[in-house]
This record gives sequence, structure tokens and C-alpha cells, in this order.
Amino acid sequence: MNKPIATSASDKKSPSSSDLQALATHIKAWARELGFQQVGITDVDPGKHEQRFIQWLENQYQGDMDYMGKHGSKRYHPDQLVEETSRVISLRMDYLPEDSRMIEVLKDKNKGYISRYTLGRDYHKLIRKRLNLLTQKINETMSGFNFRAFVDSAPVLERAFAQKSGLGWFGKSSMIINRQAGTYFFLGEIFTNIPLPIDPPYEKDHCGQCTECLDKCPTNAFVSPYVLDARRCISYLTIELKGTIPEELRSLMGNRIFGCDDCQLVCPWNRFSKSSNESDFSPRHQFTTPDLVDLFNWDEETFLKLTEGSAIRRAGYESWLRNIAIALGNAPSSAVVIKTLKEKQDHPSDIVKEHVEWALAQHEDKLPLIDITSKA
Repeated sequence: MNKPIATSASDKKSPSSSDLQALATHIKAWARELGFQQVGITDVDPGKHEQRFIQWLENQYQGDMDYMGKHGSKRYHPDQLVEETSRVISLRMDYLPEDSRMIEVLKDKNKGYISRYTLGRDYHKLIRKRLNLLTQKINETMSGFNFRAFVDSAPVLERAFAQKSGLGWFGKSSMIINRQAGTYFFLGEIFTNIPLPIDPPYEKDHCGQCTECLDKCPTNAFVSPYVLDARRCISYLTIELKGTIPEELRSLMGNRIFGCDDCQLVCPWNRFSKSSNESDFSPRHQFTTPDLVDLFNWDEETFLKLTEGSAIRRAGYESWLRNIAIALGNAPSSAVVIKTLKEKQDHPSDIVKEHVEWALAQHEDKLPLIDITSKA
């Protein structure tokens, strides 16, 4: 749970416009000192984003993510989620690891590709701590107001408010794109009732005629520009979806075992992305170029130990094995791959067994040519 920092509403004063402008300037300076690259401030009106989100839900593009519609209008009306909220402070923190080796891993089908946002420590804890430090500084300067910080952990239409506060535009990939930073960044928000001056929204769309993100999506998850059907998205399939992954999508997933970065990899604006200097975002060596066979041989205790403090735990051990089984099915046929899969044929999880059988079937025509007793 996020921990709000609040003061009594009865203590509120009526700050002058100059005081509010000075505070907004201070907030942006403090945020930079705390490791954020950009801050924008907007009101609580979601504008056109409200109807777009409602339509997205009506089309059932959220799949099994029931929480997306669970809280109704609270997701796009901050003042309904936190009473008296009149401003959203939206913040950006870059996360791209310096040595990400993305293309190299994707090309090696014996390796497992893990989305680069999760190679280091779970970003939720780091950003939440920084946001709480920022709210403390604000409160020390102008007390008597309410604050609540969010990091992808409550019903907040964060990309909509990021665009409205000037952090970037909605790309055709549905991600926020920043001219100076591309797309490799996290978002966080602070809801407050301080009537801070509002920053202009980012209205211009710089995607132009480019459709690389749409054309290169491995599973054709984009219904149209700006509209993603999560039910076909590899990030959804490998992280959010529990249970069986549709068979027609498995071969398209390649060696992506946790998330997918393809729409970011091909975005021309990501040539401006800068590596993060946050040590917590530095890759853990076991996740940078991991061997699929090695990962598949982890028992649950090893999984929990090596994913401690990592967002990868979100998938859970069963889904972890399921995802790797699919990647092994898409890997080059070898004695080691087939032997490794066969060792999980009697796994206690029906989900794991189902995907192991599918994976073995992908190598079926190679079986007579491969001696599975070989170590090669």
C-alpha cells in the first residue's frame, strides 16, 4: 500500500500565486535531486482519455485484468479516488540499463529474453520511497495540504496524466514517448489538493507516418494505432495471464519469457534514450543473458531466492516454468533441450505439463535424429 503524507485540512492556508509558482519550481528541482528526470503538473480532468479507456474496456482488450475496470471512474477521476485532489504531479524516471544487450539475447534462441525494465531491483519500492521523500519536502514548505503517492499500484490512468502534464505524447504503441528520452522510463504520481500552476499538455504527435511498433509486434497485438489488445500482447501473456496461453500465439512468442520490448526496440525515438545511473536498475547477472535450460531447472526455492526484490516474482513460479517451456519449444532442437523438457513431463502442475507437451511436440520430427542420452 502507498503511504499518504497528509496534514489536517483545517490548517490549510490560501497561498498566493507567487508562492504556488515558487513551490512548483522547487518541486521540480527537488525531484531532479531525487533522481527523476522530469516533472509535470496537471489538473484532474482526464479529457479525451476517459472515453478512450471506457471504449477499450468495452472491447474487452484488458483480457483477464479485471482490476482495470474494477474501480469504475476512480481510475480516470483522481478526485474520486482521493477526495479533494485537484492536481496530479506526474514524474518520469529513466530505467534503461547501460549494458542491456537486447538484440543479442533476442537472436539467441537458447537464451531467455526478460523485459529490460525488470533486470534490476523492483522499481515500485525505489520510486515510492523517492516520492514519499518529495512529499515530505513539499509538506515542510507548505503545510496543511494532502498528498498521496502512486507507483503503478492503484487505479490511476497514469499515461493520460503524464501526457496532460507535458511529459510526452501517446505513441502508436500506446506508450508515452518523450523527445529527449524515448520510452524507457517509469511513471509515478502524487495526488494533492495544492492548487499548483498547471503545465501545458503535450499535444503534438511526433510519430508521423512511422508504424514500426505496429508492424514489428511479434503477435500482432495492435488493433490499430494507439490501441493495444492486451490479450495478444506478450507482456500480458507472460506476466498477467494465469493459466493456458493460447496455442496459436506460442510460436510467435519466441524466447520472450517475461515481458516484451519489441515495440520499444524499433521506435526511432529510442535512439535518444539515455542509460540510467540508478544502481538499483543495474542488471542482475542471472537475468541479462540467461540460458533457458538453466532457468527451467530452477526449483521453486531457487526461483524465490534469485527473484527476491525483483518484479519477476509477479509472474509466479508456475507461470515462469510455463513461459520457459514455450521458449524451449521455440528453441533449436537439441538433446539437452528435449531431455530438459522430458524431465518436467510429470510436473505436478497441469499448466506446466500442458506447455511442456506442446514444446516437445515442436521437436517431434527431430526426435529420431537426436540421441537424448547425449550431453551435446
